[in-house]
Amino acid sequence: MTSMLTPATESEAAEIIRAHADSRTPLFLRGGGTRGGFGNAVNAAETLSSVSLSGITAYNPAEMVITARAGTPVAEIEEALAANGQAMAFEPMDHRGAMGTTGAPTIGGLFAVNSSGPRRFTAGAARDHLLGIRFVNGAGELVKAGGRVMKNVTGLDLVKLLAGSHGTLGFLTELTFKVLPTPKTSATIVISGLEDEAAMRAMAAAMSLSVEVSGAAHLPESVRGRVLAGAFSDGPATVLRLEGLAASVTVRADRLEAAMAGFGPVNRLDPEQSAILWREIRDVAPYADGTDRPLWRVSMAPSRGHELVAGLRLRAGVDAFYDWQGGLIWMRMEADPEADVLRHGIRTLGGGHATLMRASPAVRAATSAFEPQARAVALLSERIRAKLDPHGIFNPGLMVSGAPQ
Repeated sequence: MTSMLTPATESEAAEIIRAHADSRTPLFLRGGGTRGGFGNAVNAAETLSSVSLSGITAYNPAEMVITARAGTPVAEIEEALAANGQAMAFEPMDHRGAMGTTGAPTIGGLFAVNSSGPRRFTAGAARDHLLGIRFVNGAGELVKAGGRVMKNVTGLDLVKLLAGSHGTLGFLTELTFKVLPTPKTSATIVISGLEDEAAMRAMAAAMSLSVEVSGAAHLPESVRGRVLAGAFSDGPATVLRLEGLAASVTVRADRLEAAMAGFGPVNRLDPEQSAILWREIRDVAPYADGTDRPLWRVSMAPSRGHELVAGLRLRAGVDAFYDWQGGLIWMRMEADPEADVLRHGIRTLGGGHATLMRASPAVRAATSAFEPQARAVALLSERIRAKLDPHGIFNPGLMVSGAPQ
């Protein structure tokens, strides 16, 4: 059984890593363990967890910047922010339902995987909000990068590099990131009955309007009944979110409803329903089914994703729904992961990334979790990894593509 190492200070973490570097002993890095089983990392005898490196160390609501140790529960940070009418604008996903895991998500784990939700295409990804980090590299050296303000960066941007690296480049110990005011209210416009291609056209039309859509997703008929307690009418549902001050949301929602009426029947969700729906979309609730059926996260051009799904439906048991105006596809396979077919289809349709989020141990062992890198990118990635983890002790075997999150 893997033993768990939980240092309470950066110095303790550095000592552990130095000892493992000296003996060339692999270490598996983790936060709260809510993404357990993800990827293709080789099993290590010992796991280094940040859970004991916990606590908010600096937070000035007027500056809209917060600093916390890597093992701080996301719930603790969200509570502190909510008390001041603020939030993480990038809507980080809670992976526990889809991954079938327990534990508490940590802020270090959140940024380590660059977790970004439905507001990603307007607010940016998690890494875009990260200002500064402290981490221990593979030689056991403490490294500080960035700070508490945005500024130009020269050379290698370690802050952006560590975000989304899945623990392959360093052990995060502290993070500083910006936050934003929580929208006062929200409303969601629902267009009923659209098939995938028509839904993509409707979402594109909505995004071209000056109504500031902050969420755009399409739920095919197979998925629609698994969100918001099945509150939608029969058929597919295309959903568009508006946020802001109440008076502004009402005016913009009226305009959006009128514009979308040409696509199909339209109705409006109230703020409470809207909040539940987008939380379920964020957390991929339709596929939080307690199974290990292969679950893919596909990122590609919004105008081409429906073609990929249509092609796969012809030859494989596949269920899917769309976020980010169609640029993000959550896809669950009934049996075989169809990795080669899926990735070939993505290349044929202009390129993108497919990440295997969930699967049985046997499927994970045989299937690359990340999109294969081009040779030049792979060589660069290896050079960077060799600099930060010279002995290759962090999450050995796990390669990260740099796919957008």
